[in-house]
Amino acid sequence: MKILIIGMGYVGTTTGAVFAHQGHKVTGLDIDQMKIALLNKGKLYFHEPGLQEMLSSQIKKNNLSFTCDPETAVKDHDIIFITVGTPSLENGKADLSYIRQAAEMIGRYKNKEKLVVVKSTVPIGTTDEMEKWIYEYSNNEASVHTAMNPEFLREGSALNDALHPSRIVLGSESSEALVKLKELYKNSTAPILTTSTKAAEIIKYASNGFLATKISFINEIARLCDTVGVSIKDVAEGMGLDERIGAPFLQAGLGYGGSCFPKDVKELLSTADSLGNPLSILREVEKINRTQPSYFVNKVKRTHPLLKDKKVTLFGLSFKPHTDDIRESVSFAVINQLVAEGAKVYVHDPAVTLSTDWIRKGVTQCWDPYVAVKEADLLLICTDWPQYADLNWVKVKERMNGSYLFDGRNMLDKEKIKQLGFYYEGIGNA
Repeated sequence: MKILIIGMGYVGTTTGAVFAHQGHKVTGLDIDQMKIALLNKGKLYFHEPGLQEMLSSQIKKNNLSFTCDPETAVKDHDIIFITVGTPSLENGKADLSYIRQAAEMIGRYKNKEKLVVVKSTVPIGTTDEMEKWIYEYSNNEASVHTAMNPEFLREGSALNDALHPSRIVLGSESSEALVKLKELYKNSTAPILTTSTKAAEIIKYASNGFLATKISFINEIARLCDTVGVSIKDVAEGMGLDERIGAPFLQAGLGYGGSCFPKDVKELLSTADSLGNPLSILREVEKINRTQPSYFVNKVKRTHPLLKDKKVTLFGLSFKPHTDDIRESVSFAVINQLVAEGAKVYVHDPAVTLSTDWIRKGVTQCWDPYVAVKEADLLLICTDWPQYADLNWVKVKERMNGSYLFDGRNMLDKEKIKQLGFYYEGIGNA
């Protein structure tokens, strides 16, 4: 099939490369000329394991190309996927301006029947509303079929998730749309659920809301474990052995971040409030996650009430390992509090380059972790990059002034680290 994808972010670029890998002819459309120029050269502008190689391969095979020309792109393709961003507004609602811009492009340039599929995470009813927008901007009678096909990609493992999805959800009121999408996914071994557009939209939000709930729940239990001197790892293992609960997302730590969970939880809360059906459990989930960085910093302050002029080294800036995405990263909430306390903050991350705004705030970035810890009074781990577990921790301690290590991801072996002479604290890691 000839597929157009509007929006070359994480989801759009990954989805396009995988469709091309599966034998389809794919064009990626974005208004960002610099982004498109890089992609046409086969250069991935963000960090995602394995995607660079697939991108280059599919471009060389002429299965994948990129453009900034919406008119030609819309006219030349019968199937159009929308993967633009839907960031949070100040009131928690999703910003649908990019969805509307995509609808305007399609309406203005459609020249024949089109299937338009929303992959972006959008509020309940948006897919139906988008169809109205397309016709509103249309200047001809060519029909449009719309569908909602939510993505379930995790940054850091997005390529594997796209190649081997856990499920495929197809929501549409159009039988023609469902037939064509089932044909597109006919070689997938994943279970396929067909449903209404609104149900498909809710499935995405409810899935992320439930996973966020597991994270905040285990973090709240970790606080209790800290109080009574119990290991949260033992508690989580005992819970996870129950197949009704499961082990994934029961790792206590600094909480969730990134481009999905925070904004999706806020949007779901906002929509539920507007419908007069508030979600009280999810409200507490968001509150626990929002306060978790402060809980971590307060642990630090129990041993160092005065952080002014202390050198504090922080490992990890991305919201999770194997990505350079810092959107809603809890690392920066921690850094903000350290800077406010007057600490001298040094940071290291394998993939993230610190912005000039943070440098102006006095934060120093080091590209060598052993340089970053030189003469540090304290060391904080905020992202569980596997490289940190593999460090020579004897060398780390020798280079530090102090011996205080606070592990915000519970990633290190507590007993081994303490045997090296460190003062070690995790979260709920008695």
